[in-house]
Amino acid sequence: MTTTLVTGARGKVGQGVIARLHAAGHSVRAASARPGDLTVPDGVERAELALDHPEAFGAALHGVQQVFLYPQPAGIHAFAEAAEAAGVEHVVLLSSSSVLGPDAENDPLASHSLLVERALADSGLNCTFLRPDAFASNSLGWAYFIGQGLPIQLAHPDAHIAPVHPEDLADIAAEALAGGSLTGSAPTLTGPESLTFREQLAVLAEALGREIVVERITRAEAEEQMGRHMPAPVVTSLLNLWEAATHGPAPVHDTTLTLLGRPARTFRQWAHENTAAFTRA
Repeated sequence: MTTTLVTGARGKVGQGVIARLHAAGHSVRAASARPGDLTVPDGVERAELALDHPEAFGAALHGVQQVFLYPQPAGIHAFAEAAEAAGVEHVVLLSSSSVLGPDAENDPLASHSLLVERALADSGLNCTFLRPDAFASNSLGWAYFIGQGLPIQLAHPDAHIAPVHPEDLADIAAEALAGGSLTGSAPTLTGPESLTFREQLAVLAEALGREIVVERITRAEAEEQMGRHMPAPVVTSLLNLWEAATHGPAPVHDTTLTLLGRPARTFRQWAHENTAAFTRA
């Protein structure tokens, strides 16, 4: 029986991959830097793994044929070598569509995933690169403000994205790990429709049954607010991205419909599934 190592096992996509593979009868090993904190189905192994601690690679990869990998540049070359030595046959990487952008290697949003893609491509491993655009769950960044009844302040409220539901990513990743036509591919993944931030907030307001006020702020104000939580180069890259995205609808690329023949989950569905996150005091 094929054993699949799932890294990032505490994340929504990682948890979804574990659940799907386990339900299908596959052998699964969930990996985390703190495996004792993991909640996994009965019968799923736990393994300690942090990509910047290569001494744990051997035990985590023992007997593994496939890996679902979250992108982490630290230690990726050593991990690829260890995976080859362990006999791993296939790696499915949760990368990012940002790697396709101009000057990606110097973009702080893109370089993280691009370094991992390049390290894997230079190895002897068979790889599948899943390149999602924005996650629907990114809107959880608004949860505190909405829960407190505060306005959402944005420099670019009319920036368009096509947010992808994390469960769709788990479906696609599980299919890639099952083999078939996705193996070895590098699809760009989106949700089924383009929505502005303003439109996403309107969907959340509908799901919550109350108004969410949107306020436009200056770029300087956005830089100051965002800079409290993230490095300045990341703030600059995000604001540049959103400014460029105000010029028209975001392209819709591959979804579960095009890849799996199943309708893609919408942002509205995600919003209704996650109302509790926006109602906490």
